[in-house]
Formats: sequence, structure tokens, C-alpha cells
Amino acid sequence: MKENPLAKKSYSFALKIVALYKNLIKQHSEYNLSKQLLRSGTSI
Repeated sequence: MKENPLAKKSYSFALKIVALYKNLIKQHSEYNLSKQLLRSGTSI
């Protein structure tokens, strides 16, 4: 079975979003905005 490039790219994107979210939380910057970013970036 072939690898799905879309699934691979979306998983990579979600990991980057989670890393960004953790960085924003660590800096105590824009908590509401960062939670929305996490929800929308990992929804796929």
C-alpha cells in the first residue's frame, strides 16, 4: 500500500502547531488565540 502524502503532511503540520502552542504557553502570550490555533491546526 502506498503512503498517503496528504496524511503525512497534515501530521507534520499538526506536530508543528502543537510545538508552536507549547512555545506560546511557555511565554504566556495570547492564551485564547493559542488555544484557537491548536484547535484549528489539529482539526484535520
